[in-house]
Amino acid sequence: MDIRISEGGDMQHMDSAVGVLPEAGGLPAGVRVGEKRPQVLVTGAGGALAQMVISLLKDRYQLVLVDFRRRVRIDEGMASYQVEYNKRGFEDIFRRHKIEAVIHLGRMGVYESTHRYRYNQNVLGTKRLLDLCLKYGVHQVVVLSTYFVYGASPYNPALLSEEAPLKASELTMDLVDSVELENLASIYLWKHPELNITILRPTNIAGPGVLNSLSLMLSRKFAPALLGFSPMMQFIHVEDMADAIVLAFEKNVPGIYNVAANDWVAFREALVQCGCTPVPVPSVPENLPRRISRALGWKAWPAYLLNYYKYPVILDGSLFKSTFGFKPKRSLADIFAHYREKKEMGIL
Repeated sequence: MDIRISEGGDMQHMDSAVGVLPEAGGLPAGVRVGEKRPQVLVTGAGGALAQMVISLLKDRYQLVLVDFRRRVRIDEGMASYQVEYNKRGFEDIFRRHKIEAVIHLGRMGVYESTHRYRYNQNVLGTKRLLDLCLKYGVHQVVVLSTYFVYGASPYNPALLSEEAPLKASELTMDLVDSVELENLASIYLWKHPELNITILRPTNIAGPGVLNSLSLMLSRKFAPALLGFSPMMQFIHVEDMADAIVLAFEKNVPGIYNVAANDWVAFREALVQCGCTPVPVPSVPENLPRRISRALGWKAWPAYLLNYYKYPVILDGSLFKSTFGFKPKRSLADIFAHYREKKEMGIL
């Protein structure tokens, strides 16, 4: 194990790993004793979701972990790097390791940093990653997208299938990077079938360790709620989402898939079940709640996501379930109990 400075000026923490190319037909679901394990690159490795995916895969695959925010602690036999996707040093990882598959979870959240920096990381960084996958003969890529790409609109159908248009960038410029990341992955999906790209659009991911905007809101004792609105919402437990990613990776059926459970709940009811006290916020005139959000600087309630607290965005997850045999193990009650119990214990 060693530490060195890359060409791009980034410190990298590395461990050695050995891998072999998979046989035709995709990556193996398991590895027999004595076999060399396929090497899999996991981006965004420091996040709670990625950590659960890593835990599910580490016994069967040689994992190479990357996170542009921090260096991730690793188990024996893994390799860990802190590097931005656009830095020259990122290519060193592909030179050093025989990467056979990539699980790309390293999206920067909508409330993180500036719009320009998010665009550089999410869109230009993903393009660099996919180009390196082509250059170094990677056989499979799983890309984590978001349901935000559909946009929240009063004209959305009751259930949004994968064929629904991606309208988020029409409604707010702050979600352009989310839409363009997915459009970019879709182009590579159809233009380069040898990459076997699977794009996952999950609904609201919640549960232990999750730090997205909605999870931050559910963690609060008091949460804003627009007067006159309480849209239906879906949630998926972070452990179920980790199971879904591993299923998509190991079954390797390229395409675009919504990932959601079959149940949903009104937003205000979700707040109450999580032990939050809804704080009414005037919804008219239309720009007033946005001004309030910007003035308070709430990461849990950013101005550009306010429409998602007005109009429902309900996903049809039947295609993913039928294709991969996915069955969530945790209910809405399990998700909400986490936030409620933490408040009762005085942890949140």
